[in-house]
Amino acid sequence: MAWRYGTIMHPFKRTGKGGISSMTQVIKATVAEPLQRIIEARHHDPFEVLGRHLTGKKVEVTVFLPRARKVTLSDIDEPLERIEGTDLFRGKFKATKLPERYQLEWFDEQGARHQQYDPYCFTPQLPDFDLHLFGEGRHRHAYRFLGAHPWQADGIDGVLFSVWAPIAQRVSVVGDFNQWDGRTHSMRVRGSTGIWELFIPGIGSGHFYKFEIRTHSGEISLRSDPYGNAFQLRPESAGIICAETYQWQDQGWLESRRSFDWQHQPMSVYEVHLGSWQRDENGDFLNYRELAHRLCDYVQQTGFTHIELLPITEHPLDASWGYQTTGYFAPTSRFGSPDDFRYFVDHLHQHGIGVILDWVPAHFPRDRHALARFDGSALYEHEDPRQGEHQDWGTLIFNFGRNEVRNFLISSAVYWLEEFHIDGLRVDAVASMLYLDYSREAGDWIPNKHGGRENLEAVDFLHELNSVTHELHPGSLMIAEESTAWPQVSRPTWLGGLGSA
Repeated sequence: MAWRYGTIMHPFKRTGKGGISSMTQVIKATVAEPLQRIIEARHHDPFEVLGRHLTGKKVEVTVFLPRARKVTLSDIDEPLERIEGTDLFRGKFKATKLPERYQLEWFDEQGARHQQYDPYCFTPQLPDFDLHLFGEGRHRHAYRFLGAHPWQADGIDGVLFSVWAPIAQRVSVVGDFNQWDGRTHSMRVRGSTGIWELFIPGIGSGHFYKFEIRTHSGEISLRSDPYGNAFQLRPESAGIICAETYQWQDQGWLESRRSFDWQHQPMSVYEVHLGSWQRDENGDFLNYRELAHRLCDYVQQTGFTHIELLPITEHPLDASWGYQTTGYFAPTSRFGSPDDFRYFVDHLHQHGIGVILDWVPAHFPRDRHALARFDGSALYEHEDPRQGEHQDWGTLIFNFGRNEVRNFLISSAVYWLEEFHIDGLRVDAVASMLYLDYSREAGDWIPNKHGGRENLEAVDFLHELNSVTHELHPGSLMIAEESTAWPQVSRPTWLGGLGSA
């Protein structure tokens, strides 16, 4: 009895793209258009209809609960009346009688009792200043407000969800807490920013979730959170709500790193792919914590000063070795939780070993659950395949000229340095970023504004990336995998170089 993976099974059924059943057509004649859009899960601003609204000296409360048989406002012990033929419930009460943050008590069709705060009685949670910086392309920590975060609103615990999807008609949070029903937790859009948010009270760490997006053409897709911090083990792809609980013990290492002059001290780096380096006796992956001890012992015995991890950002395909990333803010769940990975880094630091991470900002895979055409448009990539497709790898190229995309990537880099104490990033496939004609035949690429082959937007992005990371985290390394003759790759940006150092 739920809308699962884009199919409404009860009480309304799709007949095709954007279509509705004859039952819905009958109701449409008797229900106001805004309510009808709620029923059909296509309302762009559900807070316009749902929640608590003043009407003179009274408040009108409207809720939409598809599995409810009976709904009561438990704070005042008053029932809401069902709008006939729908799953909408409504009532009017004295404004002074009902608290601003009220609870709903409802019984489902099996007779089970539920009690929850109404998500639609809460005000917007995201600060306008964060939204402004994001739109300007100047937010260095976008991961702190985008994604899914345990949150407290007006003293009430829950989770705040937010996602950037400017072309979507409707975005909902779906998960194991609402039977993956895209009708029940439609989000509010924050003006022209393209950011959608919803605070859902009463849930917390451990729940699975995705975003359900309805495009303006009526297509519905389930998407993983671009800013998600943890995901299910592949082939599943739902995000996992999690809160950091790890207590770091590497302050001594971080203090000494700030003044580490790597250009004048010996470094030897051991490159390792965690999935194939060692496994347990059954051939299964080791946990990050087990790997920390085994790898630390080996690296110390062989005299290396650092390890370089092939990408451990979340990815769906084992054979890609992590280079086709879908989760730019999540360590892969193949080897454990985010806190397990924090332990991994911490243990190595406590034993004098630095940790460098391969990081892939050049391109991303086409997997339908991830970034590709995220809101029905070329959001993270270019619309024109001569700019947006990588012909060698069959992947998509980031649009480095878009403010929000630069925010996404730079925030990802900062996230690993800041939240996981990573000592440096080895930036993959820089050569493919720098040249518009990289691995392309004549006529298959678009020159820059000067008629040249240099990708000026990617160059600007790399300048900003290296400047920001060095400013925020002195002593960290930014290593470019650059295999052509591009000049001054490791020269500082203030001297005209790319700034990788």
